[in-house]
Amino acid sequence: MAFARSSFVTGKLGLTLIGRAGRSSVSVLPSSALYQRSVSSTSILCQQKIVKTTQEQQVEEQKNRNKDVGELTELVRDFLDPAHFYKAVNSIGIDYFCGVPDSLLKDFCAYVTHNCPSHQHIITANEGSAVALAAGYHLATGRNAMVYLQNSGLGNIVNPIMSLAAPPVYSIPMLLLVGWRGEPGKRDEPQHMVQGQATPGLLAALGIPFQPLPDYQEGAEQALQTAQHYMEKTRGPYAFLVKRQTFLPYKLPQDETTDFPLDREEAMKVIVNNLNNKDVVVSTTGMLSRELFEYRVEKDMGHERDFLTVGSMGHASAIALGIAQQKPKRQVFCLDGDGAALMHMGTMGTIGQSEQMNFKHIIFNNGAHDSVGGQPTVAANHSSFCLSTVAKGCGYRQAFVAVNEEEVTEGLTRLRQIPGPVLLEIKVSKGSRKNLGRPTRTPVQNKQDFMHFLAINSDN
Repeated sequence: MAFARSSFVTGKLGLTLIGRAGRSSVSVLPSSALYQRSVSSTSILCQQKIVKTTQEQQVEEQKNRNKDVGELTELVRDFLDPAHFYKAVNSIGIDYFCGVPDSLLKDFCAYVTHNCPSHQHIITANEGSAVALAAGYHLATGRNAMVYLQNSGLGNIVNPIMSLAAPPVYSIPMLLLVGWRGEPGKRDEPQHMVQGQATPGLLAALGIPFQPLPDYQEGAEQALQTAQHYMEKTRGPYAFLVKRQTFLPYKLPQDETTDFPLDREEAMKVIVNNLNNKDVVVSTTGMLSRELFEYRVEKDMGHERDFLTVGSMGHASAIALGIAQQKPKRQVFCLDGDGAALMHMGTMGTIGQSEQMNFKHIIFNNGAHDSVGGQPTVAANHSSFCLSTVAKGCGYRQAFVAVNEEEVTEGLTRLRQIPGPVLLEIKVSKGSRKNLGRPTRTPVQNKQDFMHFLAINSDN
């Protein structure tokens, strides 16, 4: 089992401390036995007795309905096979893929991850980097690449698209595969509804022609021919908008990544159980905020202490820093994820140089984009990548690594005692509860409750 360098002190799991003077190891009590994961029986979905079928069941039910339509072929619901679409993309000369995973693209991304040579597929930290990577590939080979992303990542690609890839600038063609969250007429979360309505207009404003990706093979092949013709003629980007359930299910095989004692939800509960009533929490987008919300419900704690960053991936730490600066007498805890921290890692430099004493950064590192299909991040490479070392290099006063409940509790105690900025990296296993619900309060309600909580003891 491999952990971050010097995590082993005496052959047992230890808490790694990184101070300003350099790296040193501080051994703590021996690790207790591995905790068996418990699945919480309390969730918003269970309380409401909502039963969701799996994607595979939904596809099978639709196939059965397709058999019953008879001559009414217009009622047939099609699905793209990720393998067939991958081959069709290859047929127009595209065999290089890069981007940030998305839930609507997870089946295709899983197929690419499993079947594309590793040197031809890069999961990037953010979408803008993917556009730049595709540009570099084109400059070196003269060939086009595919960049995949969720439509919420369009903001990250504006600069490299407009000042690098656009035909009037360097004229670099690439095929954009964009997951269309918040598609008009479909139920989705508030942040996605806003983004979904704006997506066609954003692409039009960027001068990128686009069309919805057909969900049947012949239509997809024709769309790819259209994209190829445009990219050859204008030497610019072309985009496909991917609606929900376009692809047939495809799951990544179980990998051999390190299985840590705690999963993210278990580690979060340890953190919450050791917070004080006046502590301020800013949690990152994705599963973590949903798990935090449900745990507050389970414990009847209320939600006013937590700002749930439902969108804005990678920006929770900057939000937390802004709060910490204005509320210097309150301990501000940013509950972050490895994928989110990587997406805008430059913020760690700002935090480290701020010397904000009440800023406490906790990164739950499961080495994956867990909420969009479990695609790996570079933080999964525990033998060669260390977020704690990054934090130290950015100027954080100290940084710790924890892997079990005892170490998480000890680490949080140290966070509270040591002036910030300080980091606790918790290495956790991938995965989440199948019955995990979503917050039942709106983002505006969350904001109002949170601001009222911050206003208490207004002397800061």
